[in-house]
Amino acid sequence: MRIAGIIPALWGSTRFPGKSLAMLGGKPVIRRVYERASAASRLDVVMVATDDDRIRQEVESFGGKCVMTRSDHPSGTDRAAEAVCGLDADIIVNIQGDEPFIESSLIDQLAAAMAVEIGWDMGTAAVPIDNERDLRDPSVVKVVWGRDHRAIYFSRSVIPFDRDHEYSVQSPLYWRHIGIYAYRKAFLQELVATPPCLLEKVEKLEQLRALHLGAGIKVIETKDVGVGIDTPADLARAEELMRSKGWL
Repeated sequence: MRIAGIIPALWGSTRFPGKSLAMLGGKPVIRRVYERASAASRLDVVMVATDDDRIRQEVESFGGKCVMTRSDHPSGTDRAAEAVCGLDADIIVNIQGDEPFIESSLIDQLAAAMAVEIGWDMGTAAVPIDNERDLRDPSVVKVVWGRDHRAIYFSRSVIPFDRDHEYSVQSPLYWRHIGIYAYRKAFLQELVATPPCLLEKVEKLEQLRALHLGAGIKVIETKDVGVGIDTPADLARAEELMRSKGWL
């Protein structure tokens, strides 16, 4: 069973155009992500999917694989789906191009779950929420699951709702969704061919389209929330984190 890691990298980010090529500790962000993905032992191939020749040139300059995709994709999921159309792979791991600290072990966990537990259409990850600010923040997506860690729902609201106020934020109830996904290739193609459902339009969460289609989504527990590079300020924080860990 072949497993591919795809890293969508869009040039035209609204808040930070060209962030893929922004320097982080002496290397472009996209190279940091590529190196973390390449360290995962379960991936047979790692590729960047981009719409910009500058990103392609950079990836190829350090020996990475890159595929050019259309510029009009509404999401990284659509870009990844185009990138793998002709690729010999059974499972696709969609790794965000602005997550330079993504854990290689988490990529391997997701890939292994999909390879071994053949009933899943998708896999993703979550970390515990341990503070009220994140719990109430609509930009922090929450997830709840049932038996076998099968996702029940994702929301920007607080879920589950503690009706009688019996549980604190330190209880094992509240989980933050992490935006890494593994897909069966056939399901990924079905997903991008399906129009957004009403719940997705309301919450602005494309994983709700997968639930709408009846997908079985495995949620892996992890501990590291990571650092996403959405703004220049995030880049500065990421570099400070690298210094604190002795990586620079």
